[in-house]
Amino acid sequence: MQISDDKKILQLVKSSTAGKKRARGTVKGRNPVAGADEYGQQVEQYARRIRETSDVNEIINILDTVLGETRNLRYSNEVYSAQEQVRLAEKQIESLKLELEQLRELIHYDPMTGAFNRRGLDAVYVREAARADRNENTLCAVMLDLDDFKQINDTYGHQFGDDVLVHFVTVAKKSLRPSDVVARYGGEEFVVLLPDTTLESAVWVMQRLQNNFSRKVLSDMEGNSVPVTFSGGVVSRQFREGQKSLLKRADEALYQAKQSGKSRVMITPVNE
Repeated sequence: MQISDDKKILQLVKSSTAGKKRARGTVKGRNPVAGADEYGQQVEQYARRIRETSDVNEIINILDTVLGETRNLRYSNEVYSAQEQVRLAEKQIESLKLELEQLRELIHYDPMTGAFNRRGLDAVYVREAARADRNENTLCAVMLDLDDFKQINDTYGHQFGDDVLVHFVTVAKKSLRPSDVVARYGGEEFVVLLPDTTLESAVWVMQRLQNNFSRKVLSDMEGNSVPVTFSGGVVSRQFREGQKSLLKRADEALYQAKQSGKSRVMITPVNE
C-alpha cells in the first residue's frame, strides 16, 4: 500500500474530528459544566490541528493528548452529569487512534510477505543511517534477488511463486537478528539492512541465510521438492552516504553475483 493510504488516513481523521464538538459534555435541561465546556474548546483546537497536518505520527500524538484529557475529565466530580458524553468521546478517540495505527502499519509493510515495503525501508534507513553516523557505527546493506524466479512462476504457477516469496521472508527473519531489517524492494528483489555489522560479518550472515534457505525447500503440487536459490550484493555504508547511493552500489554487486553464476554473494569494498 502506497501513498493513496495517506488520503484514506486524512479522510478518516477529518470526518471523525468534524464531530468532536458534540463532546462538550452538556445534558438536556442543565447548564453546561465548566470543566466539560473547557474540554470541548480544547477538543476543537486539537481537531483544527489535526485537520491542518498530514503527518500521521503527529495526528496519533495529538489523539494521545486528547485521550489523556478525556480520561481525566471522566473522573472529575464537577462534570459528573456529563460522564456519558465523555465516555462516548473517549471510545471514539480510542477507536480512531487504533485505526490510524493499523493504517500506518499497512503503509510501511508489504501485505503479502510481511516484510517492509519501499516506503518502510525509506523510514528505517533514515533512522539507522542517523544512528550509524551519530555513533560512528557500521551499517551494511544487501541487495538480494531470487534466482530464475520467472522460470519458477512459469513452471509452477504464480501462487507457488508467492509462496516462495513468503517462505523466503519467513526464513530470513528467523536467520537474522531482531535489529536487522528485511524489505521487499520489488518483485523477487529484497533489501536487508544489517546495523553494527562489518562487511566480512555481513557476508557470513548472507551465507548462513543461503544455507538455511536451501535446507528448507518448498514442495510442488505433486510433493516434489523445488530448490530455490538467491544471489546477493553486499556493501558497507560510508559516513553520511545516502540510501540511493548505497543501494546503487549494492545492486552493482548483485549484478556481479548474477554474472558469476548466481547462488552466490559478492561484495563491493567501501573505497570503490
